[in-house]
Amino acid sequence: MITLLAGGTGSVKLARGISKMRDDLTVISNIADNIWFHGLYICPDIDTITYGLAYILDKKRGWGVMDDSFMFMEQLKKLGQDNWFKIGDKDLALHIVRTNFLNKGKSLSWITEWIRKKFSISSRIIPASDDHVETRIETSQGEMHIQEFWVKNHAELDISYIRYKGIETATANSRAVESIKNSELVIIAPGNPISSIGPIISLPIIRKELESKKDSVIAVSPIVGNSPLSGPASKYMQVMGMESSPFGIASYYKDIASNLVISRMDDEYQYKINKLGINVYKTNIVMQNLQDEITLSNYILSNFSKA
Repeated sequence: MITLLAGGTGSVKLARGISKMRDDLTVISNIADNIWFHGLYICPDIDTITYGLAYILDKKRGWGVMDDSFMFMEQLKKLGQDNWFKIGDKDLALHIVRTNFLNKGKSLSWITEWIRKKFSISSRIIPASDDHVETRIETSQGEMHIQEFWVKNHAELDISYIRYKGIETATANSRAVESIKNSELVIIAPGNPISSIGPIISLPIIRKELESKKDSVIAVSPIVGNSPLSGPASKYMQVMGMESSPFGIASYYKDIASNLVISRMDDEYQYKINKLGINVYKTNIVMQNLQDEITLSNYILSNFSKA
């Protein structure tokens, strides 16, 4: 079994690549981007992974369903309602179904499994927790949900702190813990380390399980040089006192991963990363198409056996 810790746009590419090579992939998804919006429970990272593995993801946007329309959002705007969080008309159906199931007492993991089967996805998708956790950003305009910061305010506000509201009382999904325990290899996807991966590894039981088998854990850097492959990773890392570089990624994961894949352009960081007790693998980590996704996945799966 292969287990992938994943967030959204930075993770779905690797999930797609691995799923092409292995039929025993389990994806543990971040849940701290989840948000209630207009009475609907929206799970951006779970949905991006779901749509990606169902091959209906809008790749240009990096989220939502391909060839979707937005008449629902246009009508909300006419009615004077918030429409900053874009929900496509096809996408809307999934959020309605999920919310209805939640209102009937079904757990998030049960709903995610139901949706997975409806989309005929072979890989398992497991929320890191069934409890509600929110990544909250302290900004120059006050604390807000990460979606408000990233989508509504375009990540333009100054920030001073990031926290995971509810993480202290959240219970890790037992199926996620078992998946990590039983996997021959656990891969940390090149998602934003603070917002996409951070909430998952902040769940104590999951972190403990990763620490116990860190020799079988390999992370993929989401940064080339000092620049993230996508999103505001550098901004988040800096506010949390982390260096925005492959070395910063290595330092963040050093207690849970003994292996790190970095760009072949980042050779200068290898010695410092090795000094942390982490094995370094260098290749192209930029995934611009499906072939890149498969190539990187093949590199990880084949090289790790030599670690």
